[in-house]
Amino acid sequence: MVFMRFRPHLIFSSLPRPLAVSKPRTPPAATLAAAAARRRHHSTAAATSMAAPSEDALRRALAERQAAVDGQAEAVRALKAGGGASKADVDAAVEALKALKVEAGAAARRLQQAVGAGAGGAAREELRQAVVNTLERKLFYIPSFKIYRGVAGLYDYGPPGCRVKANVLSFWRQHFVLEENMLEVDCPCVTPEVVLKASGHVEKFTDLMVKDEKTGTCYRADHLLKDFCKEKLEKDLTLPQEKADEFKRVLAILDDLSAEELGAKIKEYGIVAPDTRNPLSDPYPFNLMFQTSIGPTGLSVGYMRPETAQGIFVNFKDLYYYNGQKLPFAAAQIGQAFRNEISPRQGLLRVREFTLAEIEHFVDPEDKSHPKFVDVADLEFLMFPRELQLSGESAKPMKLGEAVSKGTVNNETLGYFIGRVYLFLTRLGIDKSRLRFRQHLPNEMAHYAADCWDAEIECSYGWIECVGIADRSAYDLRAHSEKSNVPLVAHEKFSKPREVEKLVIVPSKKDLGLAFKGNQKMVLEALEAMSEKEALEMKAALETKGETEFKVCTLGKDVVITNKMVSISMEKKLEHQRVFTPSVIEPSFGIGRIIYCLFEHSFYTRPSKSEEEQLNVFRFPPLVAPIKCTVFPLVKNQEFDDAAKVIAKALTTAGISHIIDTTAISIGRRYARTDEIGVPFAVTVDSPTNVTIRERDSKGQIRVDINEVASVVKQLTEGQSTWADVAATYPAHVGPQGDQE
Repeated sequence: MVFMRFRPHLIFSSLPRPLAVSKPRTPPAATLAAAAARRRHHSTAAATSMAAPSEDALRRALAERQAAVDGQAEAVRALKAGGGASKADVDAAVEALKALKVEAGAAARRLQQAVGAGAGGAAREELRQAVVNTLERKLFYIPSFKIYRGVAGLYDYGPPGCRVKANVLSFWRQHFVLEENMLEVDCPCVTPEVVLKASGHVEKFTDLMVKDEKTGTCYRADHLLKDFCKEKLEKDLTLPQEKADEFKRVLAILDDLSAEELGAKIKEYGIVAPDTRNPLSDPYPFNLMFQTSIGPTGLSVGYMRPETAQGIFVNFKDLYYYNGQKLPFAAAQIGQAFRNEISPRQGLLRVREFTLAEIEHFVDPEDKSHPKFVDVADLEFLMFPRELQLSGESAKPMKLGEAVSKGTVNNETLGYFIGRVYLFLTRLGIDKSRLRFRQHLPNEMAHYAADCWDAEIECSYGWIECVGIADRSAYDLRAHSEKSNVPLVAHEKFSKPREVEKLVIVPSKKDLGLAFKGNQKMVLEALEAMSEKEALEMKAALETKGETEFKVCTLGKDVVITNKMVSISMEKKLEHQRVFTPSVIEPSFGIGRIIYCLFEHSFYTRPSKSEEEQLNVFRFPPLVAPIKCTVFPLVKNQEFDDAAKVIAKALTTAGISHIIDTTAISIGRRYARTDEIGVPFAVTVDSPTNVTIRERDSKGQIRVDINEVASVVKQLTEGQSTWADVAATYPAHVGPQGDQE
């Protein structure tokens, strides 16, 4: 909302200048109280009738209230020092000061809530600790090499974590690979240097690092600056508006800062090593790839792959022929990737070894329509296009079809995969209200990209990028074609030959070498990469003047090109086919990040039956639950044990993961124990012929014949029936073994 400007004259007409330095004319205390009450009532009414105020408005409001407090405090001091004011006047002024302090405190709390500090931040931290403690205690995941104090950024998945991960990947294959008829490949983790030189990783896959000048401890420079700015914005509630705006600008352009600019900001703000408070070095680039050698000589350099995509790109030619030389088609790969993070943190969200699931959808750059786009066009979800980001607004619900038709999303194929990613994540159990698709700002996108969106999921750490969906144009295939001298192209055969006019650019390597020596290659590549418009403009200039200035981006300057250095012409040719480099639409999934967000979104607590303790529950959908069903003999009884074995055998035959729990604790405690690892269904054996099936979240129970148990559980876990369906079909159970948690 537009915050109501604070009007101190409603309490003391002479604020903020001191009162009663001359003859005081303080209103009676009753008048002050009434005025304050009217103002509070007015503010409350305004607050309920308007939208939530922006952070900037709240900072201004707090500054105004604090100024009013300071002015009133000065007025009280003046009244007391002057000696001429009555006790009633002084008391009234003190009461007014107290009222102003209450208002300032309320404004501070509102600002705390807006910036995520205070109770909101504490609640997020409390949730995170509860989730992580439960996950580690139940062995979903733990730090790797724990008995040796572990290594930052490396984690082991335990039995339930492995099953959740396997279920997520199994659904990913079903949702994408099977339904979209993709070609799945599996490429090595060790990648030769030449491949990653072509892709740009050897030169550019870096983060800027700083070192503690005394201990040598390394930190990621942008993270230190980001943490400093965020902490100031969240915790320094008296921060002047100009300074708050400055910190926000720094956060907005953080990815664009050069090493020199980043270093200058770190020095300007006095940022030091967080652990020791020692000074920091200047930032310098650190390549995030793990380097290794291939073979015993050490002469063949390799790297642990930082992504799985390059294995697909270098195999494009074979995959294209395998697919019958038809476009579009998609290749997919699930595998490990490695990034030598400078300072890993945030648990599974930033690690040094992780699982990626990536799709490379190859499409004709002149036709990016998609035949199945209509299937997702009516989906509506939170989208955060760059226009909203730049104007300081929040993400808004948008229909995908409208976003594509208006050009917010670049093309149908990109839009189709955004819709499919939305369906994938929400079916896993991600909360729709905490999922948004954010478009990359211009300063985030690579120069070759047509459009990029991130699926971001909100968790206790904030909004986390979990899936990237990018139209990478033809950059990757062209880069590998040039480096390998193997054309990675597709063909479109014409029914009849076509006469086409083609632009032909022929640089003279000899003349370019004489003129530019070591920079010859960069100038040559820039000439060959010219658009038709640029080439024709150069041709005209060379014909009239004999030379022209030409900007070479990789050199960062203009050079002079003469008519001896390049030949540019338009030639007519009769073509039987069109040869082109396909564009690539790439959805890339960080599986560990998705799983961690799923853990948080699925976690909740509920009171035990005695209400003496809070019980942890993971509400995993059956699709991803680590174990689908538990089997509990109610008491130690041979007849019940035999019935439990019959049920377990039927569940195994049906392919349903399950466990049998015959421990001597109460049935309620056994329910609570399996709820804590997210098991959706429990079978309680209290009869040799029919049993109870209990659903985790509702705690509802039904009676089912022992021979139907596997069938019912299979229908529920595979989504063929809902709990409401089976509850309407089978009789409800109310008995002594009901929930006793």
